[in-house]
Amino acid sequence: MQRFNTLLKHPELNALNTRTQETQAAQKIWEAIVPDYLAKFSRASSIKNKQLNIYADNSVVAAKIKLLSPSLLIQLQKQVCEVTAIRVKVQVKSSPQPKLKTPRKLTPAAVSSLKELSVKLTGTALGDALNKLYKSAD
Repeated sequence: MQRFNTLLKHPELNALNTRTQETQAAQKIWEAIVPDYLAKFSRASSIKNKQLNIYADNSVVAAKIKLLSPSLLIQLQKQVCEVTAIRVKVQVKSSPQPKLKTPRKLTPAAVSSLKELSVKLTGTALGDALNKLYKSAD
């Protein structure tokens, strides 16, 4: 445990900790003033030089935030935040690759049951569909 405590005293980690706390404070302020439907798709980065920096997930959200910025600035001033501007940047999140579905195979018993049923229902639409199904399963 003592090694961990000595790690926390490094100036690099102190700077990182300070930056994290600033980001969390900006995010709390942002969540307090922004509508919920925009909060889901945007994040506050920091407050520097009386400017609140926001990252939006797409350009539609960024445009909506820019349209609402005058009323958001008024709300910020009511919360005694010294912010005079809101800067919005678009930061697209990368989406993970969709998982490919593994094709399922019928057991030999299921294929034979489909074949028997298709023979019984020969001449009907259901029989024809079952016939195609068991042929494609082979």
